[in-house]
Amino acid sequence: MAITLPGDNDFESVPSLKNKALRINLNRNIYGTFAEIGAGQETVRHFFRAGGASGTIAKAMSAYDKDFSDAVYGIQDDGRYVTESRLRKMLQHETDLIEERISREKHPDKLFFTYANTVATIDFAKKFLGHGWVGIKFQAAPGEEYSEIILHVRFKERDARLQQITLGILGTNLIYGAFYKHDQPKKLLKYLYDHIDKDKIEIDMINFDGPRFAHVDNRLMSLQLLRNEMTEAVMFGPDGNNILAARILYKKNVLALRGSFRPVTKVNMDMYHKSRAMFIKSGKVQEDRLETIFEITLSNLKASGEIDEEDFMHRAELLCSLGQTVMISNFKEYYRLVEYLNNYTKERIGLVMGTNNLIDIFDTQYYNHLSGGILEAFGKLFFKDLRVYLYPMQDAETGELTTSENLKVHPRMKELYKFFKYNGRVIDIEDFDPTIGHIYSREVLRMIESGQDGWQEMLPEGIPELIDEGDFFGCNKNCEAQVDQDL
Repeated sequence: MAITLPGDNDFESVPSLKNKALRINLNRNIYGTFAEIGAGQETVRHFFRAGGASGTIAKAMSAYDKDFSDAVYGIQDDGRYVTESRLRKMLQHETDLIEERISREKHPDKLFFTYANTVATIDFAKKFLGHGWVGIKFQAAPGEEYSEIILHVRFKERDARLQQITLGILGTNLIYGAFYKHDQPKKLLKYLYDHIDKDKIEIDMINFDGPRFAHVDNRLMSLQLLRNEMTEAVMFGPDGNNILAARILYKKNVLALRGSFRPVTKVNMDMYHKSRAMFIKSGKVQEDRLETIFEITLSNLKASGEIDEEDFMHRAELLCSLGQTVMISNFKEYYRLVEYLNNYTKERIGLVMGTNNLIDIFDTQYYNHLSGGILEAFGKLFFKDLRVYLYPMQDAETGELTTSENLKVHPRMKELYKFFKYNGRVIDIEDFDPTIGHIYSREVLRMIESGQDGWQEMLPEGIPELIDEGDFFGCNKNCEAQVDQDL
């Protein structure tokens, strides 16, 4: 039994990279291929150096030349090499070769795997830091269907050699985690940063698939990336799979709608439909080049304390059921959201918000951490040709509407507000539905939780049924019975 001393705290011992690679190598059944193209030639080195690799490494592949890589894996339709589709081709091709060349009858206990990456490190001018796709297909039991982990990374180091070293560590962690931590995907995700500082590399997308991850919801894995501070924003589509921001935002016009969506209401969808129509009519936006994003901030998810994953999933499922792309971010301020979007597109960006949100934007206390204060924030927020589409706010008692014409900002901000207003950066949504101005998500949520009737008419078509059937926000088919009992 290990010695413990008074004052000791519990801690988790992290295996060294050599021990991780050696444990894989010494398992007589684990057997597979390493395929690393582009700048990612480092992972297999850890397994060769650990010793005992002859029974583990079937092949170490480095199709560095583009022509040779095309001859092996085929030519991509877009002509690019550092893409998810390229990685998937590599994984499938090498896995097929193992199955074809190694007899199952002769090796009935083998656990086959293919590790692959396709990477571009920092360019010579040091303008682009580089990125890459990393993945593994593996079996955790002989003959079972392959499970798969695919992730995208962005480098932060400014030296190609250091980036390659970091990638090799990440790859080793991924292979070890796939075999020995696949039953704990949240921890597997965290262990990817073993022996790596978070300021060296960013994981901004990850997807789990296959029999070993049948219970995994990739949207929750996105949330874990944020909670573990591995990235600043994640996105997933209506199908629930995580998607890379660069892929769907590249050269697109972007319309972003921020909210709690707890739950999504008719007002939210009215804001979306009306602003989208105005955005397209602005003359610089093509409908087929437009991406709309419903954004929820991490601070919003933490509004009631710690993040409630069940509550998060409720919101996500409702938005996905409406066919929307969802972003979860840690951008408290709007200017940070705009900065993020500008990293991926140079086309026009639009923000949709209520008047109360716009008033908050002109509150100087939110920018005390910036050396340039609110002026620095606004320089980033209204960069290029950004437009704010403003949805009016209706006073619950008087019924009076607050629009861009009569909203009140701090007197010191009045002239700054006028500048953006008169230059067409703030635009009222005029063709709104006046019959739904009284609907607020928090009031709908209160009605749902208390079992009060009438909330169904405040939500988009199909959403009340999902809430009832899915036991969302504390409501289920027995809501009415619970109310009767309380009375």
